[in-house]
Amino acid sequence: MSGPFVAILMGSESDLKIMQSCADILKQLQVSYEIKITSAHRTPAVTQSYIADAQERGCKVFISGAGLAAHLAGATAAHTTVPVIGVPIDSGPLSGLDALLSTVQMPAGIPVATVAIGKTGAKNAAYLAAQILALSDVELAERVKAERAANGEKVQAQDKALQDSLR
Repeated sequence: MSGPFVAILMGSESDLKIMQSCADILKQLQVSYEIKITSAHRTPAVTQSYIADAQERGCKVFISGAGLAAHLAGATAAHTTVPVIGVPIDSGPLSGLDALLSTVQMPAGIPVATVAIGKTGAKNAAYLAAQILALSDVELAERVKAERAANGEKVQAQDKALQDSLR
């Protein structure tokens, strides 16, 4: 891959049903990305190697989705100074609350930007990654602004339909 891109990491294939919404937003905004299944616990050397390789190839933001113990975002952040966004996956007996706490509780100096649990969080991770990249890409900044405006127009159209139905 040439040029800046976002790396989407997930702990297992089961996370794809959530993280696909992240990839969909990046694709919609025309942001290059890669997706990789790697585990902070089961494949730590592979994870570390991928992070180093991705940085060398131009990765500018990592998005890490994981459930349960959710150490993937923290493990990613431990090996890079590139921005890391953690997506807590809503799985397990605590429905993602454990993943949220594991992702957000990072020691000082190893930041992980953490978004909401589940699909909404995955989408917001993509928007946040695009906003980070848009700081140095005027065309992407315009696409992000247009997407935000389109989302606002959808809400206004929903309200108009509601108001019309109440008359």
